[in-house]
Amino acid sequence: MLNINIPDEVNFILKKLNSRGFEAYIVGGCVRDSMMNITPKDYDICTSAVPEQIESCFEDFKTLEVGKKHGTISVIIGKNIYEITTFRVDGEYLDSRHPQKVEFSRDVITDLSRRDFTINAMAYSEGSGLIDPFGGKADLKDRLIKCVGSPEKRFSEDALRILRGLRFASRFDFALEQETVNAVHALKASLNNIAAERIREELIGITAGESAERILLEYRDVFAEIIPELKPCFDFEQRTPHHYLDVYAHIARTVCNIEPEPLLRITMLLHDVGKPKVCTTDKNGRRHFKGHPLISAQMADDILRRLRFPNDFISDCVTLIEYHDVRFKGSKTALKRVIGKIGEQNTQRLFKIQRADILAQSDYRREQKLNDLNSAEIQFEEIIKNNECCSLKQLSISGEDVKSLGIAEGKEIGNILNELLEKVISGEVENDREELIKIIILLSNKIL
Repeated sequence: MLNINIPDEVNFILKKLNSRGFEAYIVGGCVRDSMMNITPKDYDICTSAVPEQIESCFEDFKTLEVGKKHGTISVIIGKNIYEITTFRVDGEYLDSRHPQKVEFSRDVITDLSRRDFTINAMAYSEGSGLIDPFGGKADLKDRLIKCVGSPEKRFSEDALRILRGLRFASRFDFALEQETVNAVHALKASLNNIAAERIREELIGITAGESAERILLEYRDVFAEIIPELKPCFDFEQRTPHHYLDVYAHIARTVCNIEPEPLLRITMLLHDVGKPKVCTTDKNGRRHFKGHPLISAQMADDILRRLRFPNDFISDCVTLIEYHDVRFKGSKTALKRVIGKIGEQNTQRLFKIQRADILAQSDYRREQKLNDLNSAEIQFEEIIKNNECCSLKQLSISGEDVKSLGIAEGKEIGNILNELLEKVISGEVENDREELIKIIILLSNKIL
């Protein structure tokens, strides 16, 4: 027996359409998720009614016509908006993304036949039960991602489906059916026809999945298509006691070592991308990657801008990559400098990033690395709890105070404040207004 519970408002919509003589079903992801005991985020509704008939059926409710030319009418019931779409047949795809035209159909199976994967090509209503013409239920049981019909045709119609398939596989820990696998590899270049924003969203979804590591490794050629900078990392042996995985395998492992928050997972995906560029080998055959955090940060900036990530996301990601290899050796002063440079929130993120990185390295000095990191986290908590000064805004004195003491030059004011901050952070002087003024007077006498 199917465990599909349709919310009352959705059931109301289906029954209202049925009462006017139209077929109506929930369809796609909401059916799939319900069958997997996952609560759907939303419910897609399809019907044999054309848009004008949908509007007539819900004339007592507010409706929106934004997607009317594609067969979709949105109905507002209570505080919720529900999209109701006429059964469709897609015309020819000319841009590897959108059909040239859309024709309406009276047949639900015709509508399901145009969908991407069998697990997304099922419809359901309480009256009709499950409509599953392509074996989606069996593929769910077998944990398979399989295209509806020809994989080559499905991916040629819309290349973004390649990444969608990988996202579902990563999210649900499914495998791709072999013909679908072959088509993914064969048609990966068509991803170059897809808008960067769409690729970005699928990449976020893939890396957030519980099986992200496996998908990143099995389909690395696909990821190299959208992020070519990853390719030099493939099979790049690190040849150092600190690592037992090649650069790309290490990257993939770190992605799943951290919580599935987009900023953290994308940071891990790109944190070592610059290693092949800076690699040197000593006379003993040991490799070194001096400067790789900065180079990786610069490369990540280019990659993220190309994929149209938001500016704030880029700024945080680049900062975290630049600092990801900073080692905390027990110095509270050094930790305060880091907090002052990148802020409290990014310092907390940095701890998570470093732990994920360490756990994807070899056992060599791992215990010591983790102990150092744990100690830094304890120190961080103390610093925050005691409101210890780490930044200019926490100084007990401001630029206006410095200016009032006779120093008008903006650059000198900044230099003095930074010098005071360093003295406070290092413990040379207390963060006390009167004490800081005395030091300013001494410094100003030197300047003047």
